Amino acid sequence: MAQVPGLLPLLEEHAARRGWRFGQPFFVRYCRVGVMNDVGELLTPAVVVLLIGERPGLATAESLSAYMAYRPRAGHTDAQRNLISNIHSRGMRLDEAAWRIAALAERMRQAQASGVSVKEDLSALPLREVQPALRASHPESQG
Repeated sequence: MAQVPGLLPLLEEHAARRGWRFGQPFFVRYCRVGVMNDVGELLTPAVVVLLIGERPGLATAESLSAYMAYRPRAGHTDAQRNLISNIHSRGMRLDEAAWRIAALAERMRQAQASGVSVKEDLSALPLREVQPALRASHPESQG
């Protein structure tokens, strides 16, 4: 969860630029992804973003994942959720993660759906933000 203090202000900035309300962040100890359905039922947000830190003992314990859902409700499954993962200092940078989360939330709002029917459009990712990540994941393309 070390990434959260740096990521939240960036997400709030992206939401403000789009004219969205940014709800009060809160902490749920020992939660599971299904808590998104409860949050959706109680607060009725357009999009829920659940930030979950990786379990200790994994290769990158400081990594963060952002699970997302459009108007989650009781009975929704992983098929109605999207995931942006690998958010950490040696993976996806916070600025790129914030951009991707906001862009995906925008696609969800436009489609009025999430999950398998809504995909990220990474071609729209600003080149200045994706370039280091592309170099790291495709070293063969370096000259």
